[in-house]
Amino acid sequence: MTKPAILTVDDDPMVSAAITRDLREHYGADYRVVGATSGEEALKSLERLLLREQPVALIVTDQRMPAMAGIELLERARPLAPTAKQLLLTAYADTDAAIRAINDIGLDHYLLKPWDPPVERLYPVVDDLLGDWQRAHPDVTSEVRVVGHRWSEAAHTTKTFLVRNHVPYRWIDVEADDEGEQLVGAAGASPGDLPLVLLPDGTVLRTPTNVELATSLGLRTRAEQPLYDLCIVGGGPAGLASAVYAASEGLRTVIVEREAPGGQAGQSAAIENYLGFPRGLSGADLTQRAVAQVVRFGAEMVVARDVVGLERRGPGRAVLLDGGGEIEARSLIVTTGVSYRRLGAADVDGFTGRGVYYGATASEASQCEGDDVYVIGAANSAGQAALNLSRHANRVVMLVRGDSLEATMSQYLIDRINEAPNIEVRLRTELVGGRGDGHLEAVTLRHRDSGEVEEVETSWVFAYIGAVPRTEWLGDLVARDDKGFVLTGTDMLQAAGGTWSLPRVPYALETSLPGVFAAGDVRLDSMKRVASAVGEGAMAVHFVHRYLATT
Repeated sequence: MTKPAILTVDDDPMVSAAITRDLREHYGADYRVVGATSGEEALKSLERLLLREQPVALIVTDQRMPAMAGIELLERARPLAPTAKQLLLTAYADTDAAIRAINDIGLDHYLLKPWDPPVERLYPVVDDLLGDWQRAHPDVTSEVRVVGHRWSEAAHTTKTFLVRNHVPYRWIDVEADDEGEQLVGAAGASPGDLPLVLLPDGTVLRTPTNVELATSLGLRTRAEQPLYDLCIVGGGPAGLASAVYAASEGLRTVIVEREAPGGQAGQSAAIENYLGFPRGLSGADLTQRAVAQVVRFGAEMVVARDVVGLERRGPGRAVLLDGGGEIEARSLIVTTGVSYRRLGAADVDGFTGRGVYYGATASEASQCEGDDVYVIGAANSAGQAALNLSRHANRVVMLVRGDSLEATMSQYLIDRINEAPNIEVRLRTELVGGRGDGHLEAVTLRHRDSGEVEEVETSWVFAYIGAVPRTEWLGDLVARDDKGFVLTGTDMLQAAGGTWSLPRVPYALETSLPGVFAAGDVRLDSMKRVASAVGEGAMAVHFVHRYLATT
């Protein structure tokens, strides 16, 4: 296959030669590095690459060029290389312009000059950018193919599992693509076998469960050791942070996740207020980086397994897995987070996976191209979803039960929503019904004050309402409030019926069962923010060390 290109642009010939040399030495085996000494020359190079169908992975340009500033070049380059990552080299005085470019043109990163030594300052940034580009553009020879119907709940589940586990795939619609019919015929498949998942080694999976899919893809679905120092249940930001800190500090650690790492945060199109990422980052990107750290430090990651019970075994704690099996550990951290609350109307929930979706991966936005989309909710997750969907949909309508967005959403998101020309916010409005033949075709809306009801046509509803913890598997061993949120520390001691068996005071994140801790959204009165979940996950490991030192 043709090597993807890296384009460097600087009007100083010596600087241009230096940046081209540094990148060619480090990346030349996998990328073709092309140098240009002006914006116009760079645009002509991009035109030639486009005609040759040679992909452009990265554009690295200086900001201060007299004929055409770097930001202007990147803006004009977007139609010629729409998927290329963009890196702006700046002087300190250009920082404000670079930050504005993050919002204005989608600049991926800016780097202050000089970049010497490149191994410390340049290559780590480029590694991240190229890694992101490679994950979005896998080698087609190693591609997983999914064949099915567009409005199939089973196909939606399969695609979501692949996306959230960072497995690239190609979707083939049997109703819109002749290739789909050919593949179904070649596999001797019936309609009940769909979706088909075709693996690069020739394996054909028919309506696979997540466990079957994970096993076939080589993902770990069973723990390898008989006893761990720490078992973490839940792979969201809190759980991943716990795993990183525990494993890096020498604890034998396993993390078990029923779907895929990342939790609700992993589905976010953009997390823009996370410290250290001025451009923001997607939930998938944050998750992938965190999983890489987990693996690097030696923690085990078990996916596609649901925890269905908890047992106290002397000094040990055991979690029971669906389908059989268990994981035993000396301590436990519960980081199962929360799920979105269901809409409740039977004629709406019947379209789940066929027009009604609870949360959504960022990649699903492209499927709504040119359509009207309805987003239900008023928290940050709903706001980010609306902004992401608005890039593809004809119109996005946000349905908000309350009087305003200000009480539940960050101001930076409200400002961007108000500026978006194709986002409409309808306050005091709720969805009360839906209809369709095979998939959602229309929904019924009701204004909460006037009682006025109207039906609108749409095939897309994304719900981001409420927070429901899934903690019933903890049984009577762990105290929870009436909504299922886990009680910890002094809240647990003060709760009616709360029990504590040790003479010492429980640690701040410890539950009513000593040695079992809770962190993140599953815990009562947590902040429901990614940063706080990460902090609690790290903090819980500190208390695990203290607990293990006394047992």
